[in-house]
Amino acid sequence: MPVNLLPVLHTVSVSALRPTQMTGGLREVALKRKDIRTMTAGKAETFLAGHSLLTVIGPKGRYHIVDHHHLALALHQEAIEQVLVTVISDLSALDKDAFLTVLDTRAYMHLFDATGKRRPYGDLPKTVDGLNDDPFRGLTCEVRRLGGYAKDTTPFAEFL
Repeated sequence: MPVNLLPVLHTVSVSALRPTQMTGGLREVALKRKDIRTMTAGKAETFLAGHSLLTVIGPKGRYHIVDHHHLALALHQEAIEQVLVTVISDLSALDKDAFLTVLDTRAYMHLFDATGKRRPYGDLPKTVDGLNDDPFRGLTCEVRRLGGYAKDTTPFAEFL
């Protein structure tokens, strides 16, 4: 039987996305916002069609993003209401504690604040606009943009 290897895309409200990290580089978010604002409507549509956010479905059917937090926050700040997501795992049958443990075990979350201190699950922001600034995240994004390293598909590899 043939296997479908194409991603299944869903349209989700940006404000409903749950982050799986505590911080983001607000400098990187500002650059993404600037890029979005300079795009024509058609170019923005094409860009967004090609940049789905990787998500895991958790309890209550909520979408938890595991990559592209900066883009999600930039879209939210630019009042773009909908985004395409690719579901990499449906863990909606798990209770909250089991779900968080699985995300942590699979390295789908980064529970460290801007000082590098590991925080409890309950400290994760509920929405992308709750991400705190980590200037070092902005620095790592700039180093990547200048060719210092390549984007890795491993979630949160740049934190390491």
